[in-house]
Amino acid sequence: MMVDQKRLILAIAISIAILFVFEVLWNQPIREAERARQAEIAAQAEIEAQQAREAAPGTPLAAPMPGVAPASPRPATTPASLRVRIDSPGVIGSINLVGAVIDDVTLRRFGVTPDPHSERVRVLERRGNPDAYFAQFGWSAVGSDVQVPPPDAIWQTSATVLGPGRPVTLFWDNDQGQRFEIAIGIDDNFLFTIEQRVINSGAGTITVNPWGRIRREHTPPTEGFFILHEGLVGVFGGRLTEQTYKSAREEAEKRGGASFTHEGRGGWAGFTDKYWLGALIPDQSQDASFTWRVPMEGGQPRYQIDFLAGPKTIGPGLQTASRSHLFAGAKEVHLLDRYAVALRVEGLDKAVDWGWFRFLTRPFFEALHWLAAVTGNYGVAILIFTLFLKALFFPLANKSYKAMSKMKLLAPQMQELKEKYKDDATKLQQEMMALYKREKVNPVSGCLPIILQIPVFFALYKVLFVTIEMRHAPFFGWIQDLSAKDPTNIFTLLGLIPWDPSVIPVIGGFLHLGIWPVLMGITMYLQQKLNPTPPDPVQQKVFMLLPFVFTFMLAQFPAGLVIYWSWNNLLSIAQQWVIMRKVAQQQPAPAKT
Repeated sequence: MMVDQKRLILAIAISIAILFVFEVLWNQPIREAERARQAEIAAQAEIEAQQAREAAPGTPLAAPMPGVAPASPRPATTPASLRVRIDSPGVIGSINLVGAVIDDVTLRRFGVTPDPHSERVRVLERRGNPDAYFAQFGWSAVGSDVQVPPPDAIWQTSATVLGPGRPVTLFWDNDQGQRFEIAIGIDDNFLFTIEQRVINSGAGTITVNPWGRIRREHTPPTEGFFILHEGLVGVFGGRLTEQTYKSAREEAEKRGGASFTHEGRGGWAGFTDKYWLGALIPDQSQDASFTWRVPMEGGQPRYQIDFLAGPKTIGPGLQTASRSHLFAGAKEVHLLDRYAVALRVEGLDKAVDWGWFRFLTRPFFEALHWLAAVTGNYGVAILIFTLFLKALFFPLANKSYKAMSKMKLLAPQMQELKEKYKDDATKLQQEMMALYKREKVNPVSGCLPIILQIPVFFALYKVLFVTIEMRHAPFFGWIQDLSAKDPTNIFTLLGLIPWDPSVIPVIGGFLHLGIWPVLMGITMYLQQKLNPTPPDPVQQKVFMLLPFVFTFMLAQFPAGLVIYWSWNNLLSIAQQWVIMRKVAQQQPAPAKT
């Protein structure tokens, strides 16, 4: 059993060392390199944007991509007369009539910071800007010389404002007898409904392919955490497909421009950020061909996800229509669920990165969300949820704490055995095993509560980190965002010293220690004092260091997780103290050997 304990301590020590090395030698250099790369991309994109402003309108940036029209450089600032204003409870923004581009979407309900007066979050960015991010819908001609709207066509509009119950129809005539229309509707949240119509008043039959695309003209900054996917995402046939921006570039280079293709009925695809999503959802009852592309333009990668619907043949005097949807907004879980049901699209909630432990993370989210709705505070919901978990594991924890209590009572005898057989490790091991067997004690059962907490801890961490419902959710006092780390720092005397310790090389990332992590460390230390002292001096030193190490580690984690861990420790201390008192009263001290 001592060997098992040593192995456990060694595993914990190695894990901590790996986390430290990973942070210092991997995460920090990656983040610094990413910041430098983004600065370089932004500078280059600004140069290209300036060149585009000086170029003649309609000059292609690159060769056309199969089935989908290429982007064209346009001035970053389009006159208001060439824009349709978007005004809904969920979003504000505009649609560019040059190219019929949805490239200006800002979320009303979400700010950049917890301050209710802070700048609102922008999801789609105007074409022509360095960080352009937009959606566009159109047609490609199939087997005929019909003139389809070019990417820089100037569309006419039926109205100047788009809102719920107030759709807008954009139209363009090719002077050959065909009229192309894009009817755009929006709901109270983040869903655009797109209906592409073609009216053929000409003398001949034409065939066209409706398409839709969502495009990013830059590589966006990402969080850089291995537990969070940011990049290209889609669900086809119920199966989740993901590519980071880096993997998409690498795959596209190997495959000649397209990093992924899929053809079939249903599915959706788009770009996912930590909390935001831009996604295309074609008609789920029709076949569509999805392509993920990474064209290189001006020496920089651009990212495009597009779908090509099936060909539409329209005879003289006839018309056709094709419907699809664009989601551009916040990844609110229950809103995604409602859209999935309404549009009959599978796996839309998988835009939220639930991870491999979805069977835990999704139920945990539902429980916390329900408790927050009842209490009005996600922090209080975490406290109540922790009580529920303690009740769920109560029988196992009780058994474990009773074993630990007996172990503590045996400490004097174990010390005597250690002194008696200090020169004979084999005999010492045999005598201790005999003592455990005689007293019916399992020395490793005390590890059970820690082992049980690991998947719970990780699942809760995942929920706090990836769900937008936790973003900017306040607790009490100085905690105004449970998804962010405790903003206080004892290394600045809680803000009295105006300096940033994080700028110190190598160790700077660990020099942020808030009040809640300190409280967590204290509760961890107190709980440890209730446990039996390990007989091995090395184990004793390792256990003494654990509260200190975990204090600094968890200081970088979301405050909600630190609050959970602190509260869980307090509950464990209370439970363990009561059990130890009962065991001490009910069981007389064992006779000395």
